[in-house]
Amino acid sequence: MVPSKSLKIVVCIKQVPAVPDMKIDPATHTLVREGVPSILNPWDKIGVEEGIRLREKYGGEVTVITMGPPQAKEAVLECLAMGADKGIILSDSTFAGADTIATAYTLSMQIKKMIYDIIICGRLAMDAETGHVGPHLAELLGIPQICYVKRVDVDIDRERVIAHREVEEGVEIVEAPLPVLLTVMKGLNEPRLPTLKGVIGSRRKEIRVINSSELGGDMSKYGLKGSPTSMKKVFPPPLRKPKMILQGDPKEVVESLVQVLLREK
Repeated sequence: MVPSKSLKIVVCIKQVPAVPDMKIDPATHTLVREGVPSILNPWDKIGVEEGIRLREKYGGEVTVITMGPPQAKEAVLECLAMGADKGIILSDSTFAGADTIATAYTLSMQIKKMIYDIIICGRLAMDAETGHVGPHLAELLGIPQICYVKRVDVDIDRERVIAHREVEEGVEIVEAPLPVLLTVMKGLNEPRLPTLKGVIGSRRKEIRVINSSELGGDMSKYGLKGSPTSMKKVFPPPLRKPKMILQGDPKEVVESLVQVLLREK
């Protein structure tokens, strides 16, 4: 059956510091990104792959959007090399230091200007691990959201999405009308590796860089100024030395452990 329409898919991505190189600014308590090796957030890569698969199945267009410094272009190029069609970078010093609320507001101001059927976000970003941006973005756009998605099907004619989402008891099947926002889990797919042809082609695809003046909106809601979340102190957790180490035959170790637990109540 030929789909009655094609899909306009927007995938929100984030370039995150490589974990061993993550640094915190002692003055602002925000992540230091300039000059720090970065990667495309793994959960967002799953989102890009799913967007491409949906386009391949139903037709349409995949646009990736990110908020970040100029170096975020490398993450966008990786997505374009995978097969995404267009890229948008929201980049301005005004956006710096944004918490999840300010980030969602910034993304929403651009997405409101676009035509979209499905917005895909990674479940969380590995640098902050809050999982807040996707749900808050859906609220700002006034569209339904389905989180923790592990399978996606689309009924083009009925303009609805059917998603399998992970819950504590197992899997829940949820149906929602388009447009809709999805946050995706590991296990949904295996992201493809960019081909040499894709890497070369990515340099010819459209990437728009948008600053705060072009984006418009309420400037007091951007960046550090628009972030109600504040951090008093950031520090690594102290290393804990083991209280005791039980060694020997597994059966004897288990018996000893039970006695210790009973004694310690």
